[in-house]
Amino acid sequence: MVKTYSELIRLSTFEERYAYLKLRGCVGDVTFGSGRYLNQMLYTSNRWRQLRHEIIVRDNGYDLACEGYNIPGQVTIHHINPLRMEDLESDNYRIYDPENLICTSHETHKALHFGKALRVQREVTRSKYDTCPWKIKGG
Repeated sequence: MVKTYSELIRLSTFEERYAYLKLRGCVGDVTFGSGRYLNQMLYTSNRWRQLRHEIIVRDNGYDLACEGYNIPGQVTIHHINPLRMEDLESDNYRIYDPENLICTSHETHKALHFGKALRVQREVTRSKYDTCPWKIKGG
């Protein structure tokens, strides 16, 4: 089943989007093995850097493009349908297809690939003394 960005954004919650994208891989799976250099060439290319910028703008820098899920730190661009070494060798269109790309945080990206526990934190608006119950607000 080929998954798409257009289908993903129809899901309204972060949890639904996460479930849709989760790969259920396992730690230690060989990704590119000796062809890892191809992967590194892609992610350092000008073409990729420009596209990465466009995806971040499209998704407003939100984790899984979910409004309010700001990404702390660096944004990772995740391929919705994982790349294979053959894709890199043939310069497959899927590598650069915006329908195959989504913004994620580093933690979400690891969780998608390896099933790590995901702690989702939305941005919280703090007010004076809201974490200090013995102090009087506004005092």
